[in-house]
Amino acid sequence: MRSGASLHWASFLVTRRAAIDRALVEQNGGETPSLAEAETLRRFRSFAAASLRRGEAGEPALDGLRVDPEKALRWVGRWCDAASRCAGDAAALETLLGPLQLRFAAGLRGSQLSRKARKAKPAKRRAVAGAIDRVADAFLAVDLDSGEIADANPAALALLGVDREALLGRHVARHVDRDSRELWSERLESLGESGEGQRFRVVWRDEFLSPVAVDINAAPHLTRRRRLALLTARPVAGVA
Repeated sequence: MRSGASLHWASFLVTRRAAIDRALVEQNGGETPSLAEAETLRRFRSFAAASLRRGEAGEPALDGLRVDPEKALRWVGRWCDAASRCAGDAAALETLLGPLQLRFAAGLRGSQLSRKARKAKPAKRRAVAGAIDRVADAFLAVDLDSGEIADANPAALALLGVDREALLGRHVARHVDRDSRELWSERLESLGESGEGQRFRVVWRDEFLSPVAVDINAAPHLTRRRRLALLTARPVAGVA
């Protein structure tokens, strides 16, 4: 069941990501994971944060991964150790991350065993290239005319505590704090009218109405069928 403690640690994993990553590099003598291992690690971070926000472990997103599961899971374990070292209460975080590591490990091993045997399902058409999934910051593509969310990466899903199917098509204002909506509307209108990028700070609300301050970098993107705002959002530590 979701609790104040799990929400606290979900926020900690998102807002302290850079500090945890630095601790990971330091504790491993500068050694870094391979690209595939780093992608697996990124997916575990998103899975862990989203699960803690919901108060229960969901299904990790493992589609498309081609990795040695044992090598990748060693990096997941090292990252959890680094996160615990950065936490004020290491034991509490370890207690929450332990079951999530086991769930993720079981899913990863199973996915790699069956990857070659199963027929790949056609991916749902994305509004923006799937490369955004590799962006560490939260990313949203928002339709400038309707206000609907057209695409999102795993970091945004973890930050907002919702899965992609539920988020796509939802009006973005649902996740903008009431006191930030006027600034939000002004900046997106300016983006659509001038075509010039915008930088601003607002407060978002996740699926459970918890606030998180984010610095937004917005850029316009025109497709054949619609006008999109491409938004990257970086949580601001210590601001709500």
